Amino acid sequence: MDFMTIFFLIIGFVLLIKGADYLVDGASAVAKRFGIPDIIIGLTVVSMGTSAPELVVSVGSAMKGSTGLVFANVIGSNISNTCLILGVAGLIVPLVVQSTTVKYELPLSILIIPLLFILSNDAMLWGAETSTLSRIDGFILLGLFAGFLYYVFRSAKNNPDEVEAIDPLPAWKSAIFIVGGIAGLIVGGDWVVSSAKEIATTFGMTERLVGLTVVAVGTSLPELATSVVAAMKRNSDIAIGNVVGSNIFNVLLVLGTSAAIMPTNYELAINFDLYFLMAVSFVLFAFFFVGTLRKESLYTLDRWEAALLLVAIIGYFAYIIVNDPGVAPVG
Repeated sequence: MDFMTIFFLIIGFVLLIKGADYLVDGASAVAKRFGIPDIIIGLTVVSMGTSAPELVVSVGSAMKGSTGLVFANVIGSNISNTCLILGVAGLIVPLVVQSTTVKYELPLSILIIPLLFILSNDAMLWGAETSTLSRIDGFILLGLFAGFLYYVFRSAKNNPDEVEAIDPLPAWKSAIFIVGGIAGLIVGGDWVVSSAKEIATTFGMTERLVGLTVVAVGTSLPELATSVVAAMKRNSDIAIGNVVGSNIFNVLLVLGTSAAIMPTNYELAINFDLYFLMAVSFVLFAFFFVGTLRKESLYTLDRWEAALLLVAIIGYFAYIIVNDPGVAPVG
């Protein structure tokens, strides 16, 4: 590996993030010109835009046979969303979230973790020769994603003021944004996957480790930026809703689409990461209820709780690096 590998990895992340941003702006403007309500655009094009980097990387990894990156990217992104992003945002300002998020969206983001475990662990649970997330499994996840969108549409209709208005763009500019955004996603995704594989080969790291750390954090940058800005503006609903929604999108849409296109082999080692994701998700759920005991029924993530989430992900990264079978022991 040389300097150019790191360069292409960084540029790949930039293209992924900016490509998703431009695609969202262009597609939103086109939808607006066709008279589609802002609420529908916001819940589809805009919401899916933050998961576009994970989607492109996971699908590209599956098609290139890098199955370790497929699951590691999604699970690692969800871990980063829960611990890193909410940890940073919660340190900026204590986050207060609506009761509907705690009662419905957050439990759903937790329940789909054991579902993914059941669908993926064919060898462990059913005695199959290999564990695979099959096309049928992918369609199951996509079906649940469609149901989740229906729930979100119904909820949003009751709170239309919470959806940000979509700014119109000239037709020529929309076309440039869409084409440029798609090109950025395709090229950026290819560079990220190729660079990540080369890094893994050079340092003797498994694709799982690279996916859980470098790739996962990199593809979570859009969510990080959104939640940090929202926290600075004291808009806790966006800061938390962005993370929870992204976690649901990643499992149901990203893994669902990847499996529907290309059935993907599942590594047993990923189970540890699923267990950790389940644990920190339950901890986050508990933190919100702890807040109700002191703050007049407000579901709150305090600064000390956010700090614990950051400590958790630092410890997690340290553990998986030390115990990665591809990393040579020190000494």
